[in-house]
Amino acid sequence: MVEVVNKHLLKSALVIALAGCASEPVQQASNRPQPVITPIAKMPVLPPLEPYPQTKMPEPDFYSYSAGALTGTYADYPALHTFIKHMVQTHGFSETYLNGLFSEANRLESVIRLESPAPYKGPSKPRSGSWTRYRNKFLTDAHINNGVEFWRDHAFAIQRASSTYGVDPEYIVAIIGVETYFGKNIGKTRIFDALTTLAFDTHRRSKFFTSELENYLLMTREEGYEPRKPVGSWAGAMGLGQFMPSSFRKLAVDFDNNGRRDIWQPDDAVGSVAHYFSRSGWHFNSPVAYQTHAVNDSAVIALSTYEGNEYWRVHPNFKVIKRYNNSDKYAMAVHQLAQAIKRRYQG
Repeated sequence: MVEVVNKHLLKSALVIALAGCASEPVQQASNRPQPVITPIAKMPVLPPLEPYPQTKMPEPDFYSYSAGALTGTYADYPALHTFIKHMVQTHGFSETYLNGLFSEANRLESVIRLESPAPYKGPSKPRSGSWTRYRNKFLTDAHINNGVEFWRDHAFAIQRASSTYGVDPEYIVAIIGVETYFGKNIGKTRIFDALTTLAFDTHRRSKFFTSELENYLLMTREEGYEPRKPVGSWAGAMGLGQFMPSSFRKLAVDFDNNGRRDIWQPDDAVGSVAHYFSRSGWHFNSPVAYQTHAVNDSAVIALSTYEGNEYWRVHPNFKVIKRYNNSDKYAMAVHQLAQAIKRRYQG
């Protein structure tokens, strides 16, 4: 297995080197931690990631963001002034650069409404059938067929990610399916505006989003991204796998070896999702969940259907899926979609 995968890696790297299509400045891939490839049967617990370099300053063209003072929507926000000082003192950013950048930030009212919705005053929602309704969003022929197509289109990257990180391929595909419908719905909200709004115009999770904004600015500097270009969800999640900036910096990988982690592209997204699962403790070719009867056991969960509860015995891999989204219904949807895609892919 190792020899075969390494040959594929060498071939992939040669093709990318010959293509020479990167048009923006990137950090050299030789400075990156490289994937550890081992036989799946002997897959070890991977060592902690080395931190990515923190010293890369904005590329020269980024200095178009330059202002002696903060202007615009956020000019009078004391919290933003404090944040800018923190970024300058802690991470070595240019104050004029950040003043210029945040002077162009937009407050997004739609994001404020989504983060702080008005109290629901409609009719009571039915208590039964919540799992049935949730399942029906993802266990559709369209999802399954698109999952098979995505797997076929990116089979080499998916198999390499599975072998590299010891993660069953169908679950890599299913996460991307549930998160972004296989890359078709990655979101259209500018990440910089979303995180700025959430950090300084909302209160419920402002501390969390301020940290994510900090990680986002570090991410754009490290990867050479123009900060106002990346788009994603209203909450700041990015790419096919919907990583938050802190997860991106810890767990995204440059799986196509072009010198930049780009989870908006399938190969890097596939590798990054597999790496996320591996770091969370995934066990290759091990059970996730199976249906059982009602018993007094913490490993058995109940899911509400219109016909009554379903009971499922869940295993450690089910909890790994919940590290992505801490919801039993979410994890079960990923599990069942993964199995459905696998059956159709192999059929």
